[in-house]
Amino acid sequence: MGKKATVIKGDGIGPEVVDSMIKVLQECNSQVELVLADAGSEQWQKNGEKDPTYIPENTMRLLETTNACFKGPTTTIPKPGAPRSVAVTLRQKFELYSNIRPIKTYKRVTPNHDLDFVCFREATEGLYTGIEVQLTEDAAIAIRKITRPGCRRFINSAMSWAKNYNMNKFVAITKRNILKMTDGIFWDEVCKAGAQVPGLEVSEIYIDNMMQQLVVNPSQFNGAVLASTNLFMDIVSELASGIIGSIGLVYSSNMGDNYAMFEAAHGSAPSFKGLNKVNPTAAILSGAWMVEYLGERDIRNAIFAATEQVINEGKSVTFDIGGTATTQQMTDEICRIAKTKLRK
Repeated sequence: MGKKATVIKGDGIGPEVVDSMIKVLQECNSQVELVLADAGSEQWQKNGEKDPTYIPENTMRLLETTNACFKGPTTTIPKPGAPRSVAVTLRQKFELYSNIRPIKTYKRVTPNHDLDFVCFREATEGLYTGIEVQLTEDAAIAIRKITRPGCRRFINSAMSWAKNYNMNKFVAITKRNILKMTDGIFWDEVCKAGAQVPGLEVSEIYIDNMMQQLVVNPSQFNGAVLASTNLFMDIVSELASGIIGSIGLVYSSNMGDNYAMFEAAHGSAPSFKGLNKVNPTAAILSGAWMVEYLGERDIRNAIFAATEQVINEGKSVTFDIGGTATTQQMTDEICRIAKTKLRK
């Protein structure tokens, strides 16, 4: 039986960039069956804001029957009582504990930077568990939950990535001088796992210094896996994404032991909805990574190579990376070159 993936188009620009992703996979003759499903704040609002989650029950049932999913950008409404984000909900349901963002520059977009490293973010614990308590009218606390088993499985997956991709550095980002117990557990597990990987240079850097170092000298992290807890790495990976030149270029995955969710790193950008001008790269590359996960490595390689060629040529690229092409035009050019590469 063939592999199946659930595809959620999402909110705002989500449907446009997801359509681009689907088109590229279909033009490259992917055999993965893509099954469309609804989720996000737009459908939640249409249904009268009565559901406890942005993911309808029928979508959740469908997700349970497929081998992976692609989540288009979705809007999370920042008001009390609104549901948790689609991404957080799915990460916790399927125990997708490793959120992975490769950070790689393109020569034409950032000629002054040549970067290649990966950000690993623990995605089921930390402050994003959403455990908050209102103590009084004027005070509330949020609980940063860190567990040894949670750290262990996450760090093992990050170390496996280092081994599989011949990366020789592992940088743990903490604030252990202040958060002695929670980051103490995290660092302890890093040390234990690192001792099992010969030749891997393991180091620790505090989150505040890390942000400065990323701005001042990001190339020092080339060849490294950067790993941290949920909130810290959310911030680190966002800054790293900015250094690439556009968040529209950054693709990501959320992986657990038995399931994976793929998504662009950017948000739903509702002000750009329907304008046919946003960069489809992050969605296209996330989709290519998804079909690699499901067994189609040649298609992934062709799409990645085609996208790099289109971006570096600069003739058919969107406004955020110095071009005038529409979303559709950039998508079509990536399709054309990827198909050529697959025929070789």
